[in-house]
Amino acid sequence: MGQNFLIDPQVIEDIAAVAVQEPGERILEVGPGIGTLTQGLLEAGGDVTAVELDSRLLPVLEETLAGYERLKVVQGDILKTDVTALMGQEKFTLAANLPYYITTPILMHFLESRLPIRCMVTMVQREVALRMVATPGGKDYGALSVAIQYWTEPKIIRNVSSSSFIPAPEVESTVICCTLRDKPPVDADPKMFFRVVKASFAQRRKTLGNSLQSGGFSKEAVAAALSAAGIDSQRRGETLSLSEFSDLASHFGR
Repeated sequence: MGQNFLIDPQVIEDIAAVAVQEPGERILEVGPGIGTLTQGLLEAGGDVTAVELDSRLLPVLEETLAGYERLKVVQGDILKTDVTALMGQEKFTLAANLPYYITTPILMHFLESRLPIRCMVTMVQREVALRMVATPGGKDYGALSVAIQYWTEPKIIRNVSSSSFIPAPEVESTVICCTLRDKPPVDADPKMFFRVVKASFAQRRKTLGNSLQSGGFSKEAVAAALSAAGIDSQRRGETLSLSEFSDLASHFGR
């Protein structure tokens, strides 16, 4: 299922140190695999609920994690799991070594669900981590950068070589911690904000004026919003800051 099992003890220890801030920290682990990270989280003092999609790994987890009391293993698809029923209303930390093909959908699923998450400590492909922390103007900056930075404060913890996994992936990896914000850094209607962001990045070669029109805004509305926000229509989406996207969204909302 696209999983690369983490086996490096030092990497596991580093992830657990970030995820478990105090004894009894409530952890939701997505995709425990063979249980190596799970064990590290438990040894660090976490209370772990692990959701594993692959039912063939449940007997493995029963063996590798035998004897741990602060553990609950659930078989299921995290995208279809009622996390509130599983974790309740109290804050928890998300920890995951995710299959890379599904990293972004899972991260966005948790951010958009507005669950009481303290932080998300995840292993991602290095290129994805660079996109998550990218600033305006660079090639890595895009819709994912804006979304992650809108909802969280991302921080790269460490890089991880392919030799830390079985089987070894063909890409390098990075551990990143995204601490959830109490409130977004900009004041704009989220629905309109992300509609503007999506349109601005849909066709990166196009100017902002043309991209917004392709995204469903009328030519007149685009011209008025850009003028009111003081943004040149010839700029491209990757040059706009979160505050500029917010200004545009506010003017479109009016």
